[in-house]
Order: sequence, then structure tokens, then C-alpha cells
Amino acid sequence: MTSSAPAPPPPPAADGLVSAARRNLRGLAHGLAHPSHPPVPPLAGSRKRWRRVVPYVVVFALTALFLPVTVTVLTNQYGVADWPAGLLAVAQAAPLLMLAHRPLQAWWIVLPAAVLGSLVLLAHPRSPQEIWPWPPPTLFCLLFVLLAVALRETRRTTAAVWAVTAAPGLALHLSVPERSNGSAGLLAIFGAIVMVIGAVVRERGVAQRRLAEQETISVAERARRTLLEERTRIARELHDVVAHHMSVITVQADSAPYRIGGLSAEAREEFEAIAASARESLTEMRRLLAVLRSDGSAGERAPQPGLDRVQQLVEATVRAGLPVELSLAAGLPDVPQAVDLSAYRIVQEALANVIRHAPGARTGVSVTSDGTHLTVLVVNDRAELPGSPLEPEASGTGHGLVGMRERVRLTGGTLDTGPLPGGGFRVAARLPLAPAAPIAAAVPEDS
Repeated sequence: MTSSAPAPPPPPAADGLVSAARRNLRGLAHGLAHPSHPPVPPLAGSRKRWRRVVPYVVVFALTALFLPVTVTVLTNQYGVADWPAGLLAVAQAAPLLMLAHRPLQAWWIVLPAAVLGSLVLLAHPRSPQEIWPWPPPTLFCLLFVLLAVALRETRRTTAAVWAVTAAPGLALHLSVPERSNGSAGLLAIFGAIVMVIGAVVRERGVAQRRLAEQETISVAERARRTLLEERTRIARELHDVVAHHMSVITVQADSAPYRIGGLSAEAREEFEAIAASARESLTEMRRLLAVLRSDGSAGERAPQPGLDRVQQLVEATVRAGLPVELSLAAGLPDVPQAVDLSAYRIVQEALANVIRHAPGARTGVSVTSDGTHLTVLVVNDRAELPGSPLEPEASGTGHGLVGMRERVRLTGGTLDTGPLPGGGFRVAARLPLAPAAPIAAAVPEDS
């Protein structure tokens, strides 16, 4: 018998470490080769033009400063000929123009040019005043490049750039220790400091942008939630309005055969069908209301208020510390229940807003009618009481102008709100007393 081959041993833990190291190295290489930001200078989205120009002014000033200084230092202090010094100065200082929009690409040019300059300096005799491997202009150019990279790139890329920048200086220092006098260490130390500062500034800016975006989203979500809550409240109140009429239809349809004599069997069946449909509609509305009132708020089950309770609302607001004058026209025509409820809620919300935002302001409430429309007007002066707003005894729903607009839209009316020239605020609602006539369907004439 031949025995089966033994199972392969599980991979050692070292293989996992090697794989993780390879992934990290690939990530670092990708970060060094691919900028994490579009080629757009900082402050490009600023509304002020001078702020958008600042990055370009800075990079032009740095280039204009370091280009002649590098040439002068290389020729006078290190004894480099004019044309090699000019080439090295251009290679080290000209890429500073790219710091505003492509700092990582500028680093790829400046660092090799700095290493090349250090190698060129080895061919010249050492002078007592020289600093090697990084002359002062080269050192400051590299520091500005590192700062720009830290301000634009991710944390991983920033760390990789610092490590790659410090490595050539360390290698040159170990290769020619008698020529080195500490500038390699200065680049590593000061480079780490400026890159930490740049990274902190960058992450703070990112956090502020995210906070602003989150605040914008929160404002939009609050407005949306307010709108949905007000629509749910209107749906609850409409149930009470419609349910009353449906109940009347049911009672009339059930009692019609007993009140009207001589009805045919077809008429009795028609009244029975009307009553059954009305009862079915009431059942469906109760199911919908059970969902809308799932929060268990008992206050929503009370009879809905109307214009007959505006006087009580005004008196409660006066007790809360707001001087209010009410003008309620006598002999108002029959007001539909939806309009009656909407008018009350608009007055309630307007007074609550005055108490919140203009405590102590003199306020006038007027309800009039021209026979076809009901006009509700609430006008307040500027605030008279400084400090925090008062707590109203009869507070509104908390939805302000959003709720008013929804109620006016429900009845097909119009709403006009806005500040007054001398201070204060105005709310004017015009609600139709009769529903809009439906558009009749076109009926072809008989030929």
C-alpha cells in the first residue's frame, strides 16, 4: 500500500509579515509617484482674488530669492565655475515655481539636483567656510519643498518623502565623513519639524472643511426633518377634518331610507353602498392615523382649534410677556375646517416666533375676510427686551415658516413673509374660503 502524501505545512508567520511589508512598500511607492491632490493651488476656491494670488506670489518670491543666492554661494564660497553653478542653481531653485500646484513633482527634481550639487562640490577643494553636503541655499530650498509637500500630501506620503530625503544626506555623511560637518543631520531634524508643522496645518484644514460640510448636511437634514414632521402633523389634523364629514355622510346614508319615504329598492341599495363605502374609508383613515400617531402623543387626539380660539391664544401670549393687539373681524363667513385650522396654526407659529426672536416687541394680529379669501396678518416691531428670549406659555409647533408654507400650500393660498424696513417682521397669509374648481374633462359633443 502506498501512503498518501502528507499535507503541506501552513505558511509561516514570516510570510505574512513579508506580504504586509510588500503592500506597505507598494503603497509608499504609489504615494511618492502619484500626488493625492489635483494640480490646483491652495486657496484656489477663495472668493477674494488676492488670496488666490498669494500662492503664486510666494513661489515667485522664493524662486527670485534662491536663484541668485545659490549662484553666488556656489561661485564665491565653494569655488564652482559660473556655468555649473548656474545650472545647479536653476535645477535647485527653479522647481520652486511648482510648489503652488505640484509640490511632489518639484521634490523629485530638487532632491536629485541637491545630491548632484553635493557630488560636484567634492571635486573642489574644501574651504573653511563651506557646509557640506547641503549648502545653506540648498538646505533652505529642500526645507521649503518639504513644507509644501506636507501641506498637500497625505501623512504616509509625507513620512516617505522625509525618509527618502534624509537617506542621501546620511549616505553622503557616512561615505565622506571628513568632508561632512553636520548639515545632513540639520536637514533631517529641521525637515521633520517643518513637515510635522505642515501636516498639522493640513489636517486642521481638512477637519475644518469636513466640519463645514457636516454642518451643511445637518442644516439640510434638519430642514427636511422639519418639513416631514409638519406634513405628518397636517395629516393628523386633516384626519379629524375629513373624518367628521365622512361620519356625517355615513349617518345620512344610513338614515335616508327612514327619513325619506317611497324610496325604490335601487335607491335603498345605493344608500347602503354609500354608507358602506364611507365606513370603509373611515376604517382606512383610522389605520393611517394609528401609524401617524405611533409616538403615542395624547395631545394630538384633542379637538383641533380654529379661529374661535385665537382670542385665547392671544391672551396666553400676553401673559407670556408679549404685548399683542388682536383685530378679529366680526361676521366672518363660514370658514372651511382646513382653512380654520391653518389660520389658527399660522397665528400660533407667528406669535411663537416673535417670542423667540423678538421678545417684548409690540405685535398686531389681524384676521379679515373679503368673502372669498381669509387674510391673516401678524406684524411685530423690533425687539424691546434684550437678552435671552422668553419661554412662551403657548408655544408653537417649532417649525416656523416651514410649517406656515406647508399649511398655506395645503389650502391653495399664498404666504408673504419678510423683515420690515424699520425693524420687525411681517407674516401675511391669504387663504381661499372655497376649494379651487376642478378642471372639467372635455366631453365630445354629439353630432
